[in-house]
Amino acid sequence: MTQVPDALPARMYLLAYDLRRRRMTKSRSELGCMVRAAALTELYLDGRLAESRRRPVPGTPGDDPYGLLAAIGASRPRSWQHWVRKDARAFATRIRDELAHEGWIRLHRRRFLGFPRTVVEVRDPRVVKELWGRASSALHGRPVAHVHSFDAAAVALAAACELSCVLPRRERRRHRRRIAELTARSGPAVTAARKVIEAQNAAAAG
Repeated sequence: MTQVPDALPARMYLLAYDLRRRRMTKSRSELGCMVRAAALTELYLDGRLAESRRRPVPGTPGDDPYGLLAAIGASRPRSWQHWVRKDARAFATRIRDELAHEGWIRLHRRRFLGFPRTVVEVRDPRVVKELWGRASSALHGRPVAHVHSFDAAAVALAAACELSCVLPRRERRRHRRRIAELTARSGPAVTAARKVIEAQNAAAAG
């Protein structure tokens, strides 16, 4: 079995990489919302983040690798959607740079139409394929209660954020019930991410 990153945000970032086109499939804003939601979900799944009155609150004390627990604890009560959106682009850059530092990806600095641009290259395509395989197994395999929590969350987040390289629209419709079950297992940040992405898409269309 190919080794993959331990952290859910890192896994979701790599899942957004299109191996055929060799590029990221989401804008930095959308990618940021997805990996922010993944970080919130990771904290929620292990109890470090809880929910009170439909808002996130610090849960069981523990490590705070993303600084989210401190920020949420110091803030007045705010919605899950607020924390998914907040500093999303900067958060995507942070996860990208951590993946580069740990050797999962390479970053190439280029210029496009005269502007600087950073191009992402996955070092080992087998890592992305392994993550795809785990997502596929979560969608088609064993009963939902027996699916690994991060694999369940990966499918739920891919559906919520319309990550078509993992779940094309046709597949999202076909497996709507299963996705809903995986989403229910994964916590409120997934639903918040879906609402944020839908709002962004509506604003862009308008």
